[in-house]
Amino acid sequence: MTVTLASLARQTGMTVLDHLEQEIQIPVLDGPQAQGDLIVVPLRLVSAAVQIRDDPRWQAVPPEGIELLRGEAGGNPHTLVAEPGSCRWTVNVTDADGLAIGVFSASAPVYLLHPEHGGSGCAPGTYVVRRQREHDGHRRARLVAD
Repeated sequence: MTVTLASLARQTGMTVLDHLEQEIQIPVLDGPQAQGDLIVVPLRLVSAAVQIRDDPRWQAVPPEGIELLRGEAGGNPHTLVAEPGSCRWTVNVTDADGLAIGVFSASAPVYLLHPEHGGSGCAPGTYVVRRQREHDGHRRARLVAD
């Protein structure tokens, strides 16, 4: 099945901005990928810092998606979208760097959707969703505000 920005927008009911190409096929990657103020990283790459707690209380990701983070500047949501039964999500994680929002585990491709940034796909696997940091030029780090 070909997943496009238009098909994800219909599935979630989210409106994406007109400047985005609606019919482009969304690529599915198995490595780190950033979308505005969040970054998705395979758990295996950050397992020294990020741990799933003993009682993770997984939540199934519904077809209309789960809002992972709402951007501070524009208020637009980053939404995780999956086919029924193919993905679960938990916020019950610890992160030594204090950046983790949660972890998702997928048995099929899942997608991140954002009204301004469009869509990106994650191959089956377990991923950590983290806030991004940037340096302010004075050796201090701050969270990226999207």
